[in-house]
Amino acid sequence: MNKLKVLCTICARGGSKGVKNKNIKSLHGKPLISYTIQQAKACGLFEHIVISTDSDEISKISEEYGADAFFKRGAELSSDTAGKLDVIRDAFIKSEEHYGEQYDYLVDLDATAPLRDIEDINNSFKQFLDNNNDNLITAMPSRRSPYFNLVEVNKDGNVHLSKSLRNTVVRRQDSPKCYDMNASIYIWKREAILNEKVLFLEKTGLYVMPEERSIDIDHELDYKFVEFLMDAKNAKQ
Repeated sequence: MNKLKVLCTICARGGSKGVKNKNIKSLHGKPLISYTIQQAKACGLFEHIVISTDSDEISKISEEYGADAFFKRGAELSSDTAGKLDVIRDAFIKSEEHYGEQYDYLVDLDATAPLRDIEDINNSFKQFLDNNNDNLITAMPSRRSPYFNLVEVNKDGNVHLSKSLRNTVVRRQDSPKCYDMNASIYIWKREAILNEKVLFLEKTGLYVMPEERSIDIDHELDYKFVEFLMDAKNAKQ
């Protein structure tokens, strides 16, 4: 692995509707984004850790914790409607231009997933290489199933299961295994991140993480839950 050129990106725009300034909001005395930067540094995989942001404050704080923030994300990629894949690709291209080298792989770590372990980063990357995936996403086992208790409402107002099987599922345990994407780790081959326009490819891999390391902070309640889990973990140490 040490011979591979691997770039890490962390995408963190300044605007946030669910939690104001969430990427730099204090969590146990440190800005939220610092946890992800420190995990990226500790795992030992990356030549560079690059921040994609439209915020000068996020750039400053990120550099204080050892990441590189050499560019400011454009307005078209900083809106509520901008796709994450476009943002990651933009950071990858700018990084190759800035450092003057090509990277074999890209690992994107979400700044709002501070509960991941360093082992999650290393083990997901190893699985990605072992399976020769084009890209990889992380997820946790889903509490809900589209075959059992996730429903939709059609245009006539009728309620129905999101997905159906030939035989009706009467117990959740009998439904096909489903997973809830946790927005924690994304891994890409260079050719895939540069050329593919969608997330799910023919050779997309899945790395499963436990729920207690899969909380993605999107609302105030998520933030409080993460604080609770950190307190519980610290109490055991």
